[in-house]
Amino acid sequence: MSSLIRTPNIPDQDLFYAELINAQRQLTDEQADLMLAKLALILCNHVGERAILSEAMTLARENTLACATTT
Repeated sequence: MSSLIRTPNIPDQDLFYAELINAQRQLTDEQADLMLAKLALILCNHVGERAILSEAMTLARENTLACATTT
């Protein structure tokens, strides 16, 4: 069983980020949110390991809540 990679692991991170932002261009906020939700589900299906997916969800939720309390 693998574990969630928590260190940067995307080659050309800036290029990837630009591609992600560009994919949302000319979409409404609702369409962009839907696209990101679909992307997340596609990637979850690709990962496929429930333990990793659960760990990732927990990390994302905790980070989101932590950011909400600091603003």
